[in-house]
Amino acid sequence: MLKIENLAYKTGNEQILQGINYEFENGKFYVITGHNGAGKSTLAKCLMGLYKSSGKIILNGEEIQDKSVDERANLGMGFAFQQPITFKGIRVIDLLKVGGGDFNEYEAILKKVGLEPKDYLFRELNNTLSGGELKRIELASVLSRKIEIGIFDEPEAGIDLWSFNNLINVFSEFQNQNRTTIIISHQERVMKLADIIIVMKDGQIIKSGSAKTVLPTLNI
Repeated sequence: MLKIENLAYKTGNEQILQGINYEFENGKFYVITGHNGAGKSTLAKCLMGLYKSSGKIILNGEEIQDKSVDERANLGMGFAFQQPITFKGIRVIDLLKVGGGDFNEYEAILKKVGLEPKDYLFRELNNTLSGGELKRIELASVLSRKIEIGIFDEPEAGIDLWSFNNLINVFSEFQNQNRTTIIISHQERVMKLADIIIVMKDGQIIKSGSAKTVLPTLNI
């Protein structure tokens, strides 16, 4: 269980998050949506420890507010950026090895995200890869770690239709493995997968409920 209490974030004189209280249940699929500037990505980064926020973040009964990104990762949290980071000199296989497993698992994971292993396993993570390729590689790295809580910031951004269909299949499988999934997205097809849709506005959660009840009310 991931719980936040009075979570707030301020940069300069601008208050981005306004003291949010919420509880993410184990094994549920959440989609956080809302207009640009609502605070969605900021909330995701605060959960992972990429931004230093005030308030409490509690994971399985343990306060993790003062823990680093690496410490949170070791506790079973994973994060996929909206714009993936490149690593000069690091190959795809090196990234996947962080999660353990073996060569056959690396191949299977790449295939799940729509990449042919023989073409990508030994490629360097640099600017020769397209944005869509980097997105899928980052998703593969998160899946390889067998995390308990996956946080994905607009995973569908910059990928083609075929890749998007594949992405939907990956998240469906992720959901079936009883992992907690938190996705920032505007895509209706992603939101339809959700157990819970969370709507944000002006740094606050203004609505939360099932896809069936919330989706028809959205105008974003």
